[in-house]
Amino acid sequence: MNEVIEKGKLAKKASYQIGTCTTKEKNEALVKIANGLKKNEEAILAANQLDIQAGKEKGLSASLLDRVELNKQRIADIADAILQIVDLTDPIGEVLETIEKDNGLKIVNTRVPIGVLGMIYEARPNVTVDAATLAVKTGNAIILRGSSSAIHSNLAIVKVIHEALADSAVIPDSIQLIEDTSRETANELFRLNAYLDVLIPRGGKNLIDTVVRESRVPVIETGAGNCHVYIDETAKPEMAIDITLNAKLQRPSVCNAIESLLIQADWFDQYGNDLNASLIEKGVTIHGDRRVVEKVPFVQEATEADWETEYLGLDISVKIVEDVYEAIDHINTYGTKHSEAIITETADHADIFKQKVDATTVYHNASTRFTDGFEFGFGAEIGISTQKLHARGPMGLKALTSNKFIVSGEGQIRE
Repeated sequence: MNEVIEKGKLAKKASYQIGTCTTKEKNEALVKIANGLKKNEEAILAANQLDIQAGKEKGLSASLLDRVELNKQRIADIADAILQIVDLTDPIGEVLETIEKDNGLKIVNTRVPIGVLGMIYEARPNVTVDAATLAVKTGNAIILRGSSSAIHSNLAIVKVIHEALADSAVIPDSIQLIEDTSRETANELFRLNAYLDVLIPRGGKNLIDTVVRESRVPVIETGAGNCHVYIDETAKPEMAIDITLNAKLQRPSVCNAIESLLIQADWFDQYGNDLNASLIEKGVTIHGDRRVVEKVPFVQEATEADWETEYLGLDISVKIVEDVYEAIDHINTYGTKHSEAIITETADHADIFKQKVDATTVYHNASTRFTDGFEFGFGAEIGISTQKLHARGPMGLKALTSNKFIVSGEGQIRE
């Protein structure tokens, strides 16, 4: 049996059933999933430990292990996030536009499910829950294909989801997990046009680039996060240091953590040593340009590759720039169009930065760590889209919908 094709068929068939479920039925199913995760916490954690142990034996980095790891608090947070999705307005059935023609035809543009979503992702087992529950809320079926680093966790989680859905109006076949994590199954998903309506990659740059390059299924590109903070000459020093440390260290392994720091030259002369010392004290390895290396001890000289690297760990590239325009040019050259921040008290500089930086989300005097579906009020997210068509930024419920025109008449024919 070809697992990908068989599960594609099941998901396609299930999409017609879940697409007709009422908001009440979908919400009841979500509550059952949340309760099931809490009830089966020990089994999920035991499966997760198998992944952690296997990861250590394979020599996975600390940042990758952090993305795989679950604990009681993380499971509680995941379950709570599901309940927040329950409280969100169901977008399905929303009337986007109504047109009444002179001939009596009534045309109603309504929001509908996309159909079958495909999700190919790395590491984080929480993505399994986020993607599945967002799919349920929006009446979509979904095919999940995680990585080998979290396979035991994903199997345990999907087992809980299926058990919960079996006691609801939502058909369990609407959530499919590809258990074979080989490259071959990924390649098959790329060609699954007969059953998949869209494919969403979530992970590192290599994964995303591969999916965008090789998939025949339409792709929503979720971005790697080479995010920047630019500290302008009028930035308040305490604010700049606090934001930089938070954006880098609050959780270094996620895509909205910063990987590069740009500092205006005059500000650097006054406060740069304090900022860099704070980073080094927290265990951060600094890859600096030549001017940084000359001014700060214990700094490695940056290569061209450092400016475009998503470290996902305790490394950061640091560059001294002359002004906001040089900072913008650097970001638009090396950034991944994810999240970028300026720290400044000069309103004109903030406005220029917000207008000219090409990114889904631009911050003024705030940490990039807020680029998140939950923080933006969308509930859980299925990813951060860095493309410009269909969806951009944190993808919540509405990003997982399409539209349908419903035309009602009384026997009209076209002359």
